[in-house]
This record gives sequence, C-alpha cells and structure tokens, in this order.
Amino acid sequence: MDQFQHNSAGYLANHMARLFAAGLARRIQPLGLAPAQFMVLLELWHSDGRTQADLTAALDVEQATMANTLKRMERDGLIRRLPSEEDRRARLIHLTDRARALEAEAKTAAGAQNAQALSGLDAAERATFIALMRRVIGNMQRG
Repeated sequence: MDQFQHNSAGYLANHMARLFAAGLARRIQPLGLAPAQFMVLLELWHSDGRTQADLTAALDVEQATMANTLKRMERDGLIRRLPSEEDRRARLIHLTDRARALEAEAKTAAGAQNAQALSGLDAAERATFIALMRRVIGNMQRG
C-alpha cells in the first residue's frame, strides 16, 4: 500500500467495505443468504411491506441492482410481492415466514462479523468510529 492509499479515506473505506462484505458473506452463506439480500432483509425486518423504489432509495443502490436482488429473493422464497391496498398500481415487498425465521440467526452472524472487525477497539473508540462513519456518510449524501 503506497502513501496515497494509506491516507485515502475512499481507498480505506472501500477496502474495509469489501472485507466486511466478504466476512458477512461467509457467515450468512449457511443461511442461504448473500450480503445484498441481507441488506434488503434488514430494511424489511424493520418495516415490512415497502415498494421497490423505497428499498432502492433506502439502500442507495441502482434500480436494476435492486430488481435483480428482489428477483433472486422471490425465487428463494424470502419475499413476495403483493398489490398495495392504497394504490393498486403499486406492488409491495413483503417478507415470507422463511425470511422472518432467519432474522435472529442472520443478525447474530452480522453481529459476530462486526465484533471481529471492531475487536481491537475499546467501547469509546467503537462509539467514536461509528459516529464518524455516520457523519462521513451524511456528508456524502448531502453531496
């Protein structure tokens, strides 16, 4: 790693994200999940019955990426699409019983990945690190 990479927030954030994703993938793969599916499930476990557009915006991903992820999740029996009662043109994404049953185990796996990643930090450092990441994300979302 050269000096630029060593001091580049973007390079380091990207490297860290890839390592997190790989570790998470290893931990949730036995559950039949991929990281992209897990992110969608986190949103739906928090608030079930959302539109594809809402999920796309919440996760800040491309519409085509979300469409492909949801297609795989529907194929795998994790979600179902139902017409909205308020707007018959809209279809809402709902969790299946299978997806609901995976919540505790998937969150435990993700928690283990986070614990491993943050294991060298004390509680105050962890809190500061998380707070700083939130601020940086906020900065970038504001453009």
